[in-house]
Amino acid sequence: MVGEIKIENASKYFNNPDGSILTALNDVNLTVRSGSFISLIGPSGCGKTTLLRAIAGLNLVDEGTIYIDQEPITKPGHDRGFAFQQANLYPWLSIEKNISFGLKARRIYQSKKEDVAKYIEMVGLKGFENAYPHQLSGGMNQRASLARALVGHPKVLLLDEPLGALDAFTRMNMQDEILRIWKEHEMTMIMVTHDVDEAVYLSDQVVIMTPRPAKIEQVIDIELGRPRARGSNDFLKYRTKILEILNFAGENKEPEYYL
Repeated sequence: MVGEIKIENASKYFNNPDGSILTALNDVNLTVRSGSFISLIGPSGCGKTTLLRAIAGLNLVDEGTIYIDQEPITKPGHDRGFAFQQANLYPWLSIEKNISFGLKARRIYQSKKEDVAKYIEMVGLKGFENAYPHQLSGGMNQRASLARALVGHPKVLLLDEPLGALDAFTRMNMQDEILRIWKEHEMTMIMVTHDVDEAVYLSDQVVIMTPRPAKIEQVIDIELGRPRARGSNDFLKYRTKILEILNFAGENKEPEYYL
């Protein structure tokens, strides 16, 4: 299997309008096993998406190194697919043309045309190939976004809160869809989420990040079989543990008592 990600001493800085320096990532170290599913979770604005974009090669780290299969990441690559929080489909293109856009840009569409049909069917959009994004629901557009990310056969699929804008029922259905795709393709998946239940339901490991500047606070192995029962005692124990860590992440708090 391929798709191992290794992050060594990664730091990222941005310039504020007033000339000061904002530290988004501070000496982050993490190894993501090939074929595993991990979730990055932490306070809003802590640097989760910054880290995901660094793995994608969209914003390189300023210090340290990120590797994919022992090769340093220096630019975006077809070995990494990216599904954004919003579907970001081209409104003037049909669903089929949106999904095949990257293949056409790489001039390999003719040899991969059957793959487009395969992934359209895989995400449940067969029969909607000629529809336009405005004619479909948010969940269906997100399925198209996943198919677009998958059709290039990436080693690693990066998911930046792809289900955040969906209603609860659609979101749970899409979680099962993502798990099915992950199992079928045996790829590495790294997902940013703010939803603790979602992280426990999907992940082999939950990576908890501190408030900015982000460091890795703790990595929790989710030792539950699949499919997972969201209401089971073991599930709820993991949920409670992660919430407790998030509440105290990056801080040295003493409990307060009111008598």
